[in-house]
Amino acid sequence: MQIVEMESLRNFDSRKMKKNSLFETARFFCDLYCLEAGQSQAPHDHAESDKVYIVVEGEGTFQVGAEFEALEAGQAVLAPAGEIHGVVNEGPERLVCLVFMAPHPHPHP
Repeated sequence: MQIVEMESLRNFDSRKMKKNSLFETARFFCDLYCLEAGQSQAPHDHAESDKVYIVVEGEGTFQVGAEFEALEAGQAVLAPAGEIHGVVNEGPERLVCLVFMAPHPHPHP
């Protein structure tokens, strides 16, 4: 059984958004995204994979397709395969999100 302490993986980088891996298989991944105020994940898409963002701490503005929505701790959003998506932490607090993606866009054996 794999168990992780999420608090120990809550790492930030002053230069850019930090992706901290919790779990990864050939079929999916689960990361902890940590964004300082002003950091973002550039809008992008995954043709074959769905992504879920769950806000654990802070508040961020999430883009899915042409829609933008501010979400706070306890809220989640789905970015279906093929939809442009991204997140911006407009601050002033840190933003921490659990991110699940399946199928894995770059599977590892």
